[in-house]
Amino acid sequence: MHALRFMATHFKMIAKTIFGFEDLLADELKQLGAVNVEKGKRMVRFEGDLGFMYKANLACRTAIRIIKPIHEFEAFTEKQLYEGIRKTDWSNYIHPSETLAIDTTVSSEYFTHSLYVAQKAKDAIVDQLRDKFNERPSVDIKNPDLRIDIHIHEHRVSVALDSSGESLHKRGYRTVTNTAPINEVLAAGLVLLSGWDGGCDFLDPMCGSGTILIEAAMIAANIAPNMIRSDFAFMKWRDWDPSLFETIRHSLEKKTRDVHCSILGMDKDPDVLAKARENIRKAGLENYIRLSEGDFFTSTKQNQGPLHILFNPPYDERISIDTEHFYAAIGSTLKKNYPGTNAWIITANLDALKFVGLKTSRRIEVANGQLDARLVKYEMYEGTKRTKFKGQE
Repeated sequence: MHALRFMATHFKMIAKTIFGFEDLLADELKQLGAVNVEKGKRMVRFEGDLGFMYKANLACRTAIRIIKPIHEFEAFTEKQLYEGIRKTDWSNYIHPSETLAIDTTVSSEYFTHSLYVAQKAKDAIVDQLRDKFNERPSVDIKNPDLRIDIHIHEHRVSVALDSSGESLHKRGYRTVTNTAPINEVLAAGLVLLSGWDGGCDFLDPMCGSGTILIEAAMIAANIAPNMIRSDFAFMKWRDWDPSLFETIRHSLEKKTRDVHCSILGMDKDPDVLAKARENIRKAGLENYIRLSEGDFFTSTKQNQGPLHILFNPPYDERISIDTEHFYAAIGSTLKKNYPGTNAWIITANLDALKFVGLKTSRRIEVANGQLDARLVKYEMYEGTKRTKFKGQE
């Protein structure tokens, strides 16, 4: 590998995230040691060194990717875009025998097609390197040596290097899934938004392939979410430092903690539970999570003391249900069988919530992929709410 050529000791980075998770991600970055943290829309700007870039990729639960800006300019025309991209000395980042991929996000009246922007940017990079070396890099969308991120907002063009590669929601533990699985970053963010940190027992009564359970267990044990992931884009950068990376990994491993609560998953389909069990095994969390076969609608609360429920019921989007009956049954089961419980549900079927028949104590707007969703909280008291309040007076 070449000597360090393009990383300053301290540099600016951007962590991309899901709508509604900006505050969570900013808090995560601050707790990890980032400086100059500044929230934006679906992203957080921050600063750190090379080791912190490794740490952010390994440890941020709510980040989708970590990028490093290298150039910014104005462009109103195709020619200005091409020339602006060419102003960067791309030989600092990629050899002409290597491969590249370009991801683009465009929100502009001057540039309306992201694929066209990617093509022009690729032309500018390839032309520059061919002029200099008489050889040009090729495009490899799946596994490039260098992944470039281009963002255009009106006439402002931002060029960055993608340090993550595949989206950071791909932790490496989910080898099998069921219909409509929840994104790992979304699952982690929901657990964090619900305020659970391992202080009481946890239940996902419709656990599917186990994603919410796994993310909850990692939060409770303070296990960095991407510790078993084997590939990041920065591993192909010229300043890749395997020794520093292992030092960061080891320091994160030492920060894990014991879990003193029960984390339970339930599903009525044994085949679904088999998939969850395999994912939990791959994540190395068999000692933290228990699974049981059962129907939530005929279940009762099993533990003494407070219980935290978080689940992702079908929305009638990709899994067909009788929405009114299904959501009414959720409310009835919680009310009758789960006293002393804080229950959180995420749904993109906003009309279905009126069938639950319970008053929400919190509603948080989130995005589940392209769907506008809500994370809602229902508080189930021991006895009646009035009795509880009287006892506190």
